[in-house]
Order: sequence, then structure tokens, then C-alpha cells
Amino acid sequence: MSETLTLPAEARERAGKGASRALRREGRTPAVIYGGKEEPTLIHVEQKELVRLLMTGHFMNSIVNIEIGGKTIRTLPKDVAFHPVTDRPTHVDFLRLTGDAKVEVAVPVVFINEDKSPGLKKGGVLNIVRHELELVCPSDAIPDEILIDVTGRDVGDTIHISDVTLPAGVTSAITDRDFTIATLVAPSGLKSSEAEAEAASE
Repeated sequence: MSETLTLPAEARERAGKGASRALRREGRTPAVIYGGKEEPTLIHVEQKELVRLLMTGHFMNSIVNIEIGGKTIRTLPKDVAFHPVTDRPTHVDFLRLTGDAKVEVAVPVVFINEDKSPGLKKGGVLNIVRHELELVCPSDAIPDEILIDVTGRDVGDTIHISDVTLPAGVTSAITDRDFTIATLVAPSGLKSSEAEAEAASE
């Protein structure tokens, strides 16, 4: 599971563009915590600290404990808006997590045992269709990554979501089809030599 991150925050008295601009000038980023059958909580956080967490690479898949007024609120980041020119975060939406909450997150896939794939050994190429999987997970058990074993895979094989063993309590958010995650394709050199061989035999 992704590590839990901590982000100190302060309550935001006023909403609106003017108030948000003033906060950004002070090096703060406006944010909101919503969900959990409670009223949205307007907050602001230190931009430098937010950028540091964003740079971890797993901010969107991590539980973020927001510390505000002596209380800690468990949240999951749902959206970050960035300035089109400076790329600085301008606003963040956090989803408030309740005890048994399930959340939808994008989790990266990692392919293992490539040296045990006959197709890759003979020069085949792993064509990755989805680098991330949309998964529904318990809020306290979000996986860092999903490992996909390519042992025994040969050229022409396709890896579907049904081929993947997901952690306990984790399901695919896409349930209406057995979608493709990756295919093992022949290298272009191998393809052309096969085509030439076919042409010669005709």
C-alpha cells in the first residue's frame, strides 16, 4: 500500500477568486475537502509542501492526513489544478475518507519475469496498452503497483484484466469488459522476414 502522507493546513474563511489569488500570492494553495456526508471544508496549504508531496510520484494514490486545527482528516486527493504557464498547483480537491470507504484510484502496472518470456527472449516487444489500472480499493489498502507476470508468454499473446491476480478486496473499476492491458508483438524485423518467407513460398 502507498505510504500515508501528512499535509498541514489552515481553514479558509472566504471562497472566491479574489481570496484565492491573495492566498496564492502568499505562497499558499487553496483546497477543499468534500464527501463523507459532511459539508465541504475550505482549507489552504503551503504550496512548497504540496509540491514536495506531488514530486513523490504517488500523491494521487496515497492517503493524505490533513492536519487542521488540532484534528486530522483522512483524505484521498481527487484532483489537482495547475497554472497553465508556471505549472504550479492552483487548487486541490480532497475526498474525505470514512472508516470502511472504498475509493477508485489509478494504480501503475509493473511487468515482471521478462527473462522467462519466450516471446521477449526471441526479440518480441511488450506493447503496453494500459500503464495504469482503474481499481476500486479499500481506503486503507491501496496498492502501490500491480505486478503482472509474463512468464511463458509468447509472441501473439494478449494479457487481459482477467489474467491479473488483484490483491484481496481490490476490484477493477471497469466491469463491463475483459479489457487488454498488454500484447506481445513480433519485432518489425521478424515480421518483414516472415512476410518475405511467405512471399517466396507463394
